Amino acid sequence: METIEVKAPTNLKELIEAHMVLEARVKKLEEPRKSSSEKEMTDEDARRVTYGDLKDAKHKDAAEKLGLTYGQIYSCRLGFTFKGVHKAAKDSGEKNCWAK
Repeated sequence: METIEVKAPTNLKELIEAHMVLEARVKKLEEPRKSSSEKEMTDEDARRVTYGDLKDAKHKDAAEKLGLTYGQIYSCRLGFTFKGVHKAAKDSGEKNCWAK
C-alpha cells in the first residue's frame, strides 16, 4: 500500500486540498477487488480443470480461461470441493494428478 504524506494544513486552501487527497484515497480503497469472480464454478468446469483439457494448465491460467478465481481452481483440484465429480472420475478409473 502506498504511503502518502499530508502536512498539517495551515489555511483553508491547504485543508481543502488535504481533504481531497484523503477522499480520493478512501474511494480507491473501497473499490471492489478485481481478482474476485462472480461466476460460480460448475461440475463441467471442475471436470475440465481436473481431468479434461485444462488439467495441465497452471491454476492461474485455468482460472483466467474460465473466468474463475485461483482459489476456486485450487480447491477443486485438491478435492476440497466437487466431491461428486471426483468420486465419479475415480469410479471410472480416472486419476486426479493434483491430489496426492
